[in-house]
Amino acid sequence: MTAEAPSPTGAWIGDPPSLVQRLAVFWVGLVGVLFPGVGPLLLGGMEAAGRLTAAQIGQAGMAELVAMGVGAAIVGPLFGERRLRLAAVGCGLLLAALDMATTRMSGDALTLVRALAGLPAGAMIWLITGMIVRAPRPERWAGLYLTIQTLLQLGVVAGIGAFVVGPFGPDGGFVVLAILTVSAAVVGLAVPRAYAPLAEAADNPKGLPSPRGWIALAAVLCFQAFILAAWIYVEPLSRQAGHPTTTASAAFAVSLAAQVAGGAVATALAGRLSWFWSLTVAVLVAIGALLVMASLPSAVMFLAVSGLFGFVWLFASPFLTPLAIEADPSRRAALLGPGASLLGCGAGPLLASFVVTGADVRPAVWLGVILAVITLVIIAGLHLTRPRFVA
Repeated sequence: MTAEAPSPTGAWIGDPPSLVQRLAVFWVGLVGVLFPGVGPLLLGGMEAAGRLTAAQIGQAGMAELVAMGVGAAIVGPLFGERRLRLAAVGCGLLLAALDMATTRMSGDALTLVRALAGLPAGAMIWLITGMIVRAPRPERWAGLYLTIQTLLQLGVVAGIGAFVVGPFGPDGGFVVLAILTVSAAVVGLAVPRAYAPLAEAADNPKGLPSPRGWIALAAVLCFQAFILAAWIYVEPLSRQAGHPTTTASAAFAVSLAAQVAGGAVATALAGRLSWFWSLTVAVLVAIGALLVMASLPSAVMFLAVSGLFGFVWLFASPFLTPLAIEADPSRRAALLGPGASLLGCGAGPLLASFVVTGADVRPAVWLGVILAVITLVIIAGLHLTRPRFVA
């Protein structure tokens, strides 16, 4: 018995949003994901001011990332498909209030506030994900979102670092975030009133992803976990290799530029490349880059592989969306993709923290390689066992 294949590359699911609505959804989603880029700067400033310990920096960052994943997977869907403006405005205002509350907090209380802030931020990310999964060529929209997200984070970090942190301290940075979040709440009045319902999965009609969809989400989680497990230790890895102190900061800059290029290339080539081969080749290249890093190469080679790693990171990420759609054509798994990604971003560094020592951080890289291999096994298994549809 055959069935008609739902196409991830056809028309919009439901009425296409207007240009103003698309821009509004984008701004809400971009502001919702600002903290992962800005957080290290601001939390580091809190530690310098004596309001966080070094350990609490990691705890606060991980707590917010995990909470963002929960917000994207659980809090956002609680609003449903017909209360989008309430979700955008309400979550924007709540996030702004929590950003302002952060300026009054220290220690564990600050960690708690940042964890709470992750919930509305995740719901704001869920809002843009809902539009992306209903769009034609969702991988192109995902690539566009990731590329603009990276550029916006870079711009906000540069602006806060140059003009805010010096005269106003890290509290000034959180005030800037609050202002941007209020702007997202205002813009949220222009998002669509509702999204068209997604189809029910034939093997799970209760509104959740199908079993294959959950497996695809495991691949998404493992992908981000392997990236962050290794990348979080780039600075100590460079130090262990005996590089000059400027090498690590240069590696971050090179990687960030390469990430923008990778996202742009993925956006331009969306629909022309197989998601399976794009992901497979990218993960294999990333494994190669990790193996070079683990060998403690020269500074020049370290910078080169850092750029390569950043490129394949953002190049591969948009193709996680069609992976989830092929596994679960109802697109419900794709809708939960950002939640799985954010949970992976938190899980990778957490797992790596258990295997590194003060003298040797290379076990984090080996952990990254293991998780990358698991990612490859999952995506290959899903692709090779996919149902064969006929028109």
